[in-house]
Amino acid sequence: MSKNGHSNAGFVSDHVDNVKHQSGNKYSLELAEKGANNNNNKIAKDPDYNPYEHREVPHPTTNSETLFHLLKGSLGTGILAMPNAFRNSGYVTGSIGTIVIGFICTYCIHQLVKAEYELCRRKKVPSMNYPAVAETALSEGPAFFKACSPYIGTVVNVFLLIYQLGTCCVYVVFVASNIKSIVDAVYGTNVDVRLCMIIILVPLILINWVRQLKYLAPFSTLANFITMVSFGCICYYIFREPVSTEGKEAFGRAQDFPLFFGTVLFALEAIGVILPLENEMKTPHKFGGSCGVLNVSMVLIVFLYVGMGLFGYLNYGSSVLGSITLNLPEHDILAQCVKGMLAFAIYITHGLACYVAIDITWNDYVGKKLGPQRNKLFWEYAVRTGLVLITFLLAVAIPNLELFISLFGALCLSALGLAFPALIQICAHWYETSGLRKGWLLLSNFVLIIVGILGLVIGTYTSLKEIVLTFSE
Repeated sequence: MSKNGHSNAGFVSDHVDNVKHQSGNKYSLELAEKGANNNNNKIAKDPDYNPYEHREVPHPTTNSETLFHLLKGSLGTGILAMPNAFRNSGYVTGSIGTIVIGFICTYCIHQLVKAEYELCRRKKVPSMNYPAVAETALSEGPAFFKACSPYIGTVVNVFLLIYQLGTCCVYVVFVASNIKSIVDAVYGTNVDVRLCMIIILVPLILINWVRQLKYLAPFSTLANFITMVSFGCICYYIFREPVSTEGKEAFGRAQDFPLFFGTVLFALEAIGVILPLENEMKTPHKFGGSCGVLNVSMVLIVFLYVGMGLFGYLNYGSSVLGSITLNLPEHDILAQCVKGMLAFAIYITHGLACYVAIDITWNDYVGKKLGPQRNKLFWEYAVRTGLVLITFLLAVAIPNLELFISLFGALCLSALGLAFPALIQICAHWYETSGLRKGWLLLSNFVLIIVGILGLVIGTYTSLKEIVLTFSE
Protein backbone atom coordinates (compact mmCIF):
# COMPACT_ATOMS: atom_id res chain seq x y z
CA MET A 1 0.00 0.00 0.00
CA SER A 2 1.51 3.26 -1.03
CA LYS A 3 1.57 5.96 1.54
CA ASN A 4 3.04 8.74 -0.54
CA GLY A 5 -0.51 9.88 -1.15
CA HIS A 6 -0.88 11.75 2.11
CA SER A 7 0.86 14.76 0.64
CA ASN A 8 -0.50 14.88 -2.89
CA ALA A 9 -3.27 12.36 -3.30
CA GLY A 10 -5.63 13.68 -0.66
CA PHE A 11 -6.60 11.92 2.50
CA VAL A 12 -9.76 10.36 1.07
CA SER A 13 -7.85 8.23 -1.42
CA ASP A 14 -5.45 7.28 1.39
CA HIS A 15 -8.46 6.22 3.41
CA VAL A 16 -9.69 4.01 0.56
CA ASP A 17 -6.24 2.54 0.01
CA ASN A 18 -6.26 1.54 3.66
CA VAL A 19 -9.76 0.04 3.61
CA LYS A 20 -9.36 -1.96 0.43
CA HIS A 21 -6.46 -3.93 1.85
CA GLN A 22 -8.90 -5.31 4.42
CA SER A 23 -10.32 -7.42 1.59
CA GLY A 24 -7.42 -9.82 1.86
CA ASN A 25 -4.80 -8.63 -0.61
CA LYS A 26 -1.98 -8.16 1.89
CA TYR A 27 -0.69 -10.71 4.40
CA SER A 28 -3.52 -13.16 3.72
CA LEU A 29 -4.14 -16.20 5.84
CA GLU A 30 -1.87 -18.27 3.61
CA LEU A 31 1.00 -16.07 4.76
CA ALA A 32 -0.30 -16.10 8.32
CA GLU A 33 -0.13 -19.90 8.29
CA LYS A 34 3.49 -19.87 7.15
CA GLY A 35 5.57 -21.86 9.57
CA ALA A 36 2.57 -22.68 11.75
CA ASN A 37 0.90 -25.88 10.67
CA ASN A 38 -0.28 -26.81 14.14
CA ASN A 39 -3.33 -24.84 15.30
CA ASN A 40 -3.05 -26.23 18.82
CA ASN A 41 0.13 -24.36 19.70
CA LYS A 42 -0.55 -22.43 22.89
CA ILE A 43 2.69 -20.48 23.02
CA ALA A 44 4.74 -19.19 20.12
CA LYS A 45 7.93 -21.13 19.48
CA ASP A 46 9.80 -17.83 19.48
CA PRO A 47 8.36 -15.64 22.25
CA ASP A 48 10.88 -12.91 21.39
CA TYR A 49 9.51 -12.42 17.87
CA ASN A 50 8.30 -8.84 17.50
CA PRO A 51 6.06 -8.25 14.44
CA TYR A 52 6.76 -4.51 14.55
CA GLU A 53 10.45 -5.11 13.88
CA HIS A 54 9.75 -7.18 10.75
CA ARG A 55 7.38 -4.84 8.91
CA GLU A 56 8.75 -3.48 5.66
CA VAL A 57 6.70 -0.41 4.77
CA PRO A 58 7.95 1.68 1.80
CA HIS A 59 6.44 4.93 3.08
CA PRO A 60 5.60 4.58 6.80
CA THR A 61 3.36 7.18 8.38
CA THR A 62 4.18 9.21 11.46
CA ASN A 63 1.98 9.39 14.54
CA SER A 64 0.54 12.75 13.50
CA GLU A 65 -0.19 11.52 9.99
CA THR A 66 -1.99 8.45 11.35
CA LEU A 67 -3.95 10.69 13.71
CA PHE A 68 -4.91 12.88 10.76
CA HIS A 69 -6.04 9.86 8.74
CA LEU A 70 -8.30 8.73 11.59
CA LEU A 71 -9.76 12.21 12.04
CA LYS A 72 -10.34 12.85 8.36
CA GLY A 73 -12.69 9.89 8.01
CA SER A 74 -15.05 11.39 10.60
CA LEU A 75 -15.96 14.39 8.46
CA GLY A 76 -18.62 13.06 6.13
CA THR A 77 -22.25 12.07 5.93
CA GLY A 78 -22.06 10.46 9.38
CA ILE A 79 -21.34 13.63 11.31
CA LEU A 80 -23.94 15.51 9.24
CA ALA A 81 -26.54 12.97 10.41
CA MET A 82 -25.75 13.37 14.14
CA PRO A 83 -28.39 16.09 14.82
CA ASN A 84 -31.03 13.72 13.46
CA ALA A 85 -29.63 10.97 15.69
CA PHE A 86 -30.09 13.27 18.70
CA ARG A 87 -33.67 13.87 17.59
CA ASN A 88 -34.27 10.14 18.08
CA SER A 89 -32.54 10.02 21.46
CA GLY A 90 -32.96 13.43 23.10
CA TYR A 91 -30.06 15.74 23.85
CA VAL A 92 -29.17 14.21 27.25
CA THR A 93 -29.43 10.59 26.13
CA GLY A 94 -27.70 11.47 22.87
CA SER A 95 -24.73 13.15 24.55
CA ILE A 96 -24.22 10.36 27.08
CA GLY A 97 -25.00 7.62 24.54
CA THR A 98 -22.50 8.94 21.99
CA ILE A 99 -19.76 9.02 24.64
CA VAL A 100 -20.59 5.48 25.83
CA ILE A 101 -20.75 4.08 22.30
CA GLY A 102 -17.49 5.87 21.50
CA PHE A 103 -15.86 4.28 24.54
CA ILE A 104 -17.11 0.80 23.57
CA CYS A 105 -15.93 1.22 19.97
CA THR A 106 -12.50 2.37 21.16
CA TYR A 107 -12.22 -0.58 23.55
CA CYS A 108 -13.12 -3.04 20.77
CA ILE A 109 -10.56 -1.49 18.44
CA HIS A 110 -7.89 -1.88 21.13
CA GLN A 111 -8.88 -5.54 21.53
CA LEU A 112 -8.62 -6.14 17.78
CA VAL A 113 -5.19 -4.49 17.52
CA LYS A 114 -3.87 -6.44 20.52
CA ALA A 115 -5.21 -9.69 19.09
CA GLU A 116 -3.54 -8.98 15.75
CA TYR A 117 -0.20 -8.37 17.46
CA GLU A 118 -0.43 -11.58 19.50
CA LEU A 119 -1.45 -13.70 16.50
CA CYS A 120 1.30 -12.19 14.35
CA ARG A 121 3.80 -13.00 17.10
CA ARG A 122 2.65 -16.61 17.22
CA LYS A 123 2.59 -17.05 13.45
CA LYS A 124 5.80 -15.07 12.90
CA VAL A 125 4.35 -12.69 10.32
CA PRO A 126 4.67 -8.88 10.32
CA SER A 127 0.96 -8.06 10.03
CA MET A 128 -2.48 -9.36 9.10
CA ASN A 129 -5.69 -7.88 7.75
CA TYR A 130 -9.10 -8.16 9.43
CA PRO A 131 -10.29 -11.38 7.70
CA ALA A 132 -6.95 -13.09 8.35
CA VAL A 133 -7.00 -12.08 12.03
CA ALA A 134 -10.52 -13.48 12.40
CA GLU A 135 -9.67 -16.76 10.66
CA THR A 136 -6.42 -17.25 12.56
CA ALA A 137 -8.03 -16.45 15.91
CA LEU A 138 -10.89 -18.91 15.43
CA SER A 139 -8.46 -21.59 14.31
CA GLU A 140 -6.79 -21.31 17.73
CA GLY A 141 -9.99 -21.24 19.78
CA PRO A 142 -12.33 -23.96 21.09
CA ALA A 143 -13.20 -26.89 18.83
CA PHE A 144 -16.51 -25.39 17.69
CA PHE A 145 -14.86 -22.18 16.49
CA LYS A 146 -12.03 -24.10 14.82
CA ALA A 147 -14.67 -25.72 12.63
CA CYS A 148 -15.98 -22.26 11.70
CA SER A 149 -12.54 -20.72 11.03
CA PRO A 150 -12.38 -21.54 7.28
CA TYR A 151 -15.53 -19.49 6.71
CA ILE A 152 -15.12 -16.49 9.01
CA GLY A 153 -12.81 -14.64 6.61
CA THR A 154 -15.50 -14.74 3.93
CA VAL A 155 -18.12 -13.63 6.47
CA VAL A 156 -16.00 -10.62 7.44
CA ASN A 157 -15.49 -9.77 3.76
CA VAL A 158 -19.25 -9.99 3.14
CA PHE A 159 -19.97 -7.58 5.98
CA LEU A 160 -17.27 -5.23 4.70
CA LEU A 161 -18.76 -5.42 1.20
CA ILE A 162 -22.31 -4.78 2.42
CA TYR A 163 -21.08 -1.87 4.50
CA GLN A 164 -19.20 -0.28 1.60
CA LEU A 165 -22.17 -0.69 -0.75
CA GLY A 166 -24.46 0.68 1.95
CA THR A 167 -22.18 3.68 2.32
CA CYS A 168 -22.39 4.23 -1.43
CA CYS A 169 -26.20 4.12 -1.19
CA VAL A 170 -26.05 6.79 1.50
CA TYR A 171 -23.84 8.90 -0.78
CA VAL A 172 -26.30 8.58 -3.69
CA VAL A 173 -29.19 9.72 -1.50
CA PHE A 174 -27.10 12.53 0.01
CA VAL A 175 -25.99 13.94 -3.35
CA ALA A 176 -29.45 13.67 -4.88
CA SER A 177 -31.18 15.18 -1.81
CA ASN A 178 -28.89 18.21 -1.77
CA ILE A 179 -29.26 18.73 -5.54
CA LYS A 180 -33.05 18.55 -5.10
CA SER A 181 -32.85 21.13 -2.29
CA ILE A 182 -30.87 23.52 -4.50
CA VAL A 183 -33.16 23.09 -7.52
CA ASP A 184 -36.29 23.55 -5.39
CA ALA A 185 -34.90 26.74 -3.84
CA VAL A 186 -33.73 28.25 -7.13
CA TYR A 187 -36.74 27.38 -9.30
CA GLY A 188 -39.47 27.18 -6.65
CA THR A 189 -40.37 23.61 -7.65
CA ASN A 190 -40.70 20.30 -5.82
CA VAL A 191 -38.54 17.95 -7.85
CA ASP A 192 -38.73 14.24 -7.06
CA VAL A 193 -35.44 13.18 -5.47
CA ARG A 194 -35.49 10.05 -7.66
CA LEU A 195 -35.26 12.25 -10.75
CA CYS A 196 -32.09 13.78 -9.32
CA MET A 197 -30.73 10.26 -8.79
CA ILE A 198 -31.39 9.41 -12.44
CA ILE A 199 -29.59 12.58 -13.51
CA ILE A 200 -26.45 11.66 -11.56
CA LEU A 201 -26.47 7.96 -12.57
CA VAL A 202 -24.26 8.31 -15.65
CA PRO A 203 -21.68 10.50 -13.82
CA LEU A 204 -21.62 7.91 -11.03
CA ILE A 205 -20.93 5.10 -13.50
CA LEU A 206 -18.21 7.10 -15.25
CA ILE A 207 -16.34 7.99 -12.06
CA ASN A 208 -16.40 4.33 -11.03
CA TRP A 209 -14.88 3.35 -14.36
CA VAL A 210 -11.66 4.99 -13.18
CA ARG A 211 -9.41 2.02 -12.48
CA GLN A 212 -6.52 3.87 -10.81
CA LEU A 213 -6.96 5.90 -7.64
CA LYS A 214 -4.19 8.30 -8.64
CA TYR A 215 -6.47 9.79 -11.30
CA LEU A 216 -9.02 10.65 -8.62
CA ALA A 217 -6.38 12.11 -6.31
CA PRO A 218 -6.60 15.74 -7.54
CA PHE A 219 -10.37 15.66 -7.21
CA SER A 220 -10.25 14.13 -3.74
CA THR A 221 -7.80 16.81 -2.61
CA LEU A 222 -10.22 19.47 -3.85
CA ALA A 223 -13.12 17.63 -2.22
CA ASN A 224 -11.28 17.56 1.11
CA PHE A 225 -10.72 21.31 1.01
CA ILE A 226 -14.36 21.90 0.07
CA THR A 227 -15.51 19.69 2.96
CA MET A 228 -13.48 21.68 5.49
CA VAL A 229 -14.84 24.99 4.22
CA SER A 230 -18.40 23.66 4.16
CA PHE A 231 -18.20 22.45 7.75
CA GLY A 232 -17.06 25.89 8.81
CA CYS A 233 -20.10 27.39 7.09
CA ILE A 234 -22.43 24.88 8.77
CA CYS A 235 -21.02 25.82 12.18
CA TYR A 236 -21.70 29.46 11.31
CA TYR A 237 -25.38 28.69 10.69
CA ILE A 238 -25.64 26.62 13.88
CA PHE A 239 -24.12 29.23 16.18
CA ARG A 240 -25.25 32.50 14.56
CA GLU A 241 -28.28 32.43 16.88
CA PRO A 242 -28.37 31.43 20.56
CA VAL A 243 -29.26 27.76 21.00
CA SER A 244 -31.94 26.80 23.49
CA THR A 245 -33.27 23.63 25.11
CA GLU A 246 -36.80 25.00 25.00
CA GLY A 247 -39.10 22.64 23.11
CA LYS A 248 -36.32 20.04 22.76
CA GLU A 249 -36.56 16.56 24.25
CA ALA A 250 -33.93 15.64 26.84
CA PHE A 251 -34.81 11.94 26.62
CA GLY A 252 -36.21 10.33 23.48
CA ARG A 253 -38.56 7.39 23.14
CA ALA A 254 -37.12 3.95 23.88
CA GLN A 255 -38.38 2.58 20.55
CA ASP A 256 -36.37 5.20 18.66
CA PHE A 257 -33.08 4.44 20.43
CA PRO A 258 -32.05 1.69 17.94
CA LEU A 259 -32.16 4.33 15.18
CA PHE A 260 -29.83 6.51 17.26
CA PHE A 261 -27.57 3.52 17.95
CA GLY A 262 -27.26 2.60 14.27
CA THR A 263 -26.58 6.18 13.19
CA VAL A 264 -23.86 6.72 15.81
CA LEU A 265 -22.19 3.41 14.92
CA PHE A 266 -22.25 4.35 11.23
CA ALA A 267 -20.75 7.73 12.05
CA LEU A 268 -18.16 6.72 14.65
CA GLU A 269 -16.94 3.26 13.69
CA ALA A 270 -13.76 3.13 11.61
CA ILE A 271 -13.00 -0.54 12.16
CA GLY A 272 -12.27 -1.14 8.47
CA VAL A 273 -9.22 1.13 8.39
CA ILE A 274 -7.75 0.49 11.84
CA LEU A 275 -5.45 -2.45 11.05
CA PRO A 276 -4.09 -1.01 7.77
CA LEU A 277 -3.32 2.31 9.47
CA GLU A 278 -1.59 0.60 12.38
CA ASN A 279 0.31 -1.68 10.01
CA GLU A 280 1.63 1.31 8.04
CA MET A 281 2.93 3.28 11.04
CA LYS A 282 6.58 4.07 11.59
CA THR A 283 6.06 3.50 15.33
CA PRO A 284 3.08 1.12 15.60
CA HIS A 285 3.65 0.56 19.33
CA LYS A 286 2.43 4.13 19.85
CA PHE A 287 -0.94 3.43 18.24
CA GLY A 288 -2.39 2.05 21.49
CA GLY A 289 -1.69 3.16 25.02
CA SER A 290 -3.55 5.61 27.24
CA CYS A 291 -2.22 8.62 25.30
CA GLY A 292 -1.70 6.78 22.02
CA VAL A 293 -2.88 7.78 18.57
CA LEU A 294 -6.12 5.82 18.81
CA ASN A 295 -7.29 7.28 22.12
CA VAL A 296 -6.40 10.86 21.17
CA SER A 297 -8.19 10.59 17.82
CA MET A 298 -11.29 8.94 19.31
CA VAL A 299 -11.58 11.58 22.03
CA LEU A 300 -11.47 14.31 19.38
CA ILE A 301 -13.92 12.45 17.12
CA VAL A 302 -16.43 11.87 19.94
CA PHE A 303 -16.11 15.54 20.93
CA LEU A 304 -16.87 16.62 17.34
CA TYR A 305 -19.83 14.28 17.05
CA VAL A 306 -21.38 15.25 20.37
CA GLY A 307 -20.92 18.92 19.47
CA MET A 308 -22.50 18.59 16.03
CA GLY A 309 -25.33 16.39 17.27
CA LEU A 310 -26.12 18.42 20.38
CA PHE A 311 -26.00 21.94 18.94
CA GLY A 312 -27.50 20.91 15.61
CA TYR A 313 -30.48 19.38 17.42
CA LEU A 314 -30.82 22.30 19.85
CA ASN A 315 -30.86 24.65 16.87
CA TYR A 316 -33.35 22.88 14.62
CA GLY A 317 -35.24 20.68 17.11
CA SER A 318 -37.70 18.10 15.83
CA SER A 319 -37.54 19.59 12.33
CA VAL A 320 -33.93 18.46 11.82
CA LEU A 321 -33.56 16.28 8.73
CA GLY A 322 -31.37 13.30 7.78
CA SER A 323 -28.49 15.64 6.92
CA ILE A 324 -28.17 18.99 8.63
CA THR A 325 -27.36 20.55 5.25
CA LEU A 326 -31.01 20.11 4.30
CA ASN A 327 -31.99 22.40 7.20
CA LEU A 328 -29.88 25.31 5.99
CA PRO A 329 -31.85 28.39 4.82
CA GLU A 330 -33.50 27.69 1.45
CA HIS A 331 -32.98 31.11 -0.10
CA ASP A 332 -29.55 31.86 1.33
CA ILE A 333 -26.91 31.84 -1.40
CA LEU A 334 -24.14 30.70 0.94
CA ALA A 335 -26.31 27.82 2.19
CA GLN A 336 -27.00 26.65 -1.36
CA CYS A 337 -23.28 26.86 -2.15
CA VAL A 338 -22.54 24.68 0.89
CA LYS A 339 -25.05 22.06 -0.29
CA GLY A 340 -23.59 22.10 -3.80
CA MET A 341 -20.01 21.86 -2.59
CA LEU A 342 -20.75 18.96 -0.24
CA ALA A 343 -22.75 17.20 -2.96
CA PHE A 344 -19.68 17.41 -5.21
CA ALA A 345 -17.33 16.25 -2.42
CA ILE A 346 -19.52 13.24 -1.60
CA TYR A 347 -19.91 12.44 -5.32
CA ILE A 348 -16.12 12.11 -5.52
CA THR A 349 -16.16 10.02 -2.35
CA HIS A 350 -18.68 7.63 -3.92
CA GLY A 351 -16.07 6.68 -6.51
CA LEU A 352 -13.54 6.07 -3.74
CA ALA A 353 -15.88 4.12 -1.46
CA CYS A 354 -17.15 1.96 -4.30
CA TYR A 355 -13.51 1.30 -5.23
CA VAL A 356 -13.28 -0.75 -2.02
CA ALA A 357 -16.38 -2.79 -2.91
CA ILE A 358 -15.02 -3.31 -6.43
CA ASP A 359 -11.67 -4.45 -5.02
CA ILE A 360 -13.34 -7.05 -2.79
CA THR A 361 -15.78 -8.26 -5.45
CA TRP A 362 -13.42 -8.34 -8.41
CA ASN A 363 -10.00 -9.24 -7.00
CA ASP A 364 -11.16 -11.69 -4.34
CA TYR A 365 -14.02 -13.42 -6.13
CA VAL A 366 -15.11 -12.66 -9.70
CA GLY A 367 -11.68 -11.97 -11.20
CA LYS A 368 -10.18 -15.13 -9.72
CA LYS A 369 -12.90 -17.34 -11.21
CA LEU A 370 -12.63 -15.87 -14.70
CA GLY A 371 -8.97 -16.73 -15.07
CA PRO A 372 -6.76 -15.31 -17.85
CA GLN A 373 -9.54 -14.53 -20.33
CA ARG A 374 -9.07 -12.06 -23.16
CA ASN A 375 -12.25 -10.18 -22.33
CA LYS A 376 -11.40 -9.87 -18.64
CA LEU A 377 -11.31 -6.08 -18.90
CA PHE A 378 -14.88 -6.07 -20.21
CA TRP A 379 -16.07 -8.10 -17.24
CA GLU A 380 -14.26 -5.82 -14.81
CA TYR A 381 -16.13 -2.83 -16.23
CA ALA A 382 -19.32 -4.88 -16.07
CA VAL A 383 -18.72 -5.56 -12.37
CA ARG A 384 -18.01 -1.87 -11.75
CA THR A 385 -21.20 -0.85 -13.54
CA GLY A 386 -23.23 -3.55 -11.80
CA LEU A 387 -22.15 -2.45 -8.32
CA VAL A 388 -23.02 1.18 -9.11
CA LEU A 389 -26.44 0.08 -10.36
CA ILE A 390 -27.00 -1.89 -7.14
CA THR A 391 -26.32 1.18 -5.01
CA PHE A 392 -28.44 3.30 -7.37
CA LEU A 393 -31.44 0.95 -7.33
CA LEU A 394 -31.37 0.63 -3.54
CA ALA A 395 -31.23 4.41 -3.22
CA VAL A 396 -34.15 4.81 -5.65
CA ALA A 397 -36.17 2.22 -3.74
CA ILE A 398 -35.47 3.84 -0.35
CA PRO A 399 -34.55 7.53 -0.82
CA ASN A 400 -34.39 8.20 2.92
CA LEU A 401 -31.02 9.32 4.22
CA GLU A 402 -31.44 8.85 7.97
CA LEU A 403 -32.98 5.37 7.66
CA PHE A 404 -30.23 4.21 5.30
CA ILE A 405 -27.53 5.40 7.70
CA SER A 406 -29.18 3.73 10.68
CA LEU A 407 -29.81 0.49 8.76
CA PHE A 408 -26.26 -0.08 7.57
CA GLY A 409 -24.76 1.10 10.85
CA ALA A 410 -26.80 -1.45 12.80
CA LEU A 411 -26.51 -4.23 10.21
CA CYS A 412 -22.78 -4.17 9.52
CA LEU A 413 -20.96 -2.23 12.21
CA SER A 414 -22.61 -4.02 15.13
CA ALA A 415 -20.88 -7.13 13.81
CA LEU A 416 -17.63 -5.66 12.48
CA GLY A 417 -17.07 -3.19 15.29
CA LEU A 418 -18.40 -5.01 18.36
CA ALA A 419 -19.19 -8.73 18.02
CA PHE A 420 -16.29 -9.91 15.83
CA PRO A 421 -13.49 -8.18 17.83
CA ALA A 422 -14.91 -9.69 21.04
CA LEU A 423 -15.08 -13.16 19.47
CA ILE A 424 -11.53 -12.79 18.16
CA GLN A 425 -10.31 -11.81 21.63
CA ILE A 426 -11.92 -14.88 23.24
CA CYS A 427 -10.47 -17.31 20.69
CA ALA A 428 -7.01 -15.73 20.62
CA HIS A 429 -6.58 -16.14 24.40
CA TRP A 430 -8.72 -19.22 25.00
CA TYR A 431 -5.81 -21.51 25.89
CA GLU A 432 -3.61 -18.85 27.50
CA THR A 433 -5.90 -17.75 30.31
CA SER A 434 -7.36 -19.51 33.35
CA GLY A 435 -9.13 -18.78 36.60
CA LEU A 436 -10.36 -15.22 37.16
CA ARG A 437 -8.62 -13.95 34.04
CA LYS A 438 -10.53 -16.41 31.89
CA GLY A 439 -13.75 -15.54 33.68
CA TRP A 440 -13.23 -11.85 32.94
CA LEU A 441 -12.25 -12.64 29.34
CA LEU A 442 -15.51 -14.51 28.80
CA LEU A 443 -17.74 -12.13 30.75
CA SER A 444 -16.52 -8.88 29.19
CA ASN A 445 -16.48 -10.20 25.64
CA PHE A 446 -19.78 -12.05 25.91
CA VAL A 447 -21.36 -8.75 26.98
CA LEU A 448 -19.92 -7.10 23.87
CA ILE A 449 -21.09 -9.95 21.66
CA ILE A 450 -24.61 -9.71 23.11
CA VAL A 451 -24.63 -5.92 22.63
CA GLY A 452 -23.44 -6.41 19.05
CA ILE A 453 -26.07 -9.06 18.29
CA LEU A 454 -28.86 -7.02 19.90
CA GLY A 455 -27.72 -3.93 18.03
CA LEU A 456 -27.68 -5.87 14.78
CA VAL A 457 -31.05 -7.55 15.24
CA ILE A 458 -33.04 -4.80 16.94
CA GLY A 459 -31.38 -1.95 15.02
CA THR A 460 -31.86 -3.65 11.66
CA TYR A 461 -35.45 -4.61 12.50
CA THR A 462 -36.31 -1.09 13.68
CA SER A 463 -34.74 0.51 10.60
CA LEU A 464 -36.51 -1.87 8.23
CA LYS A 465 -39.79 -1.33 10.09
CA GLU A 466 -39.42 2.46 9.76
CA ILE A 467 -38.57 2.07 6.08
CA VAL A 468 -41.72 0.01 5.50
CA LEU A 469 -43.89 2.45 7.47
CA THR A 470 -42.39 5.48 5.69
CA PHE A 471 -42.94 4.17 2.20
CA SER A 472 -46.27 2.46 2.77
CA GLU A 473 -47.97 5.70 3.74
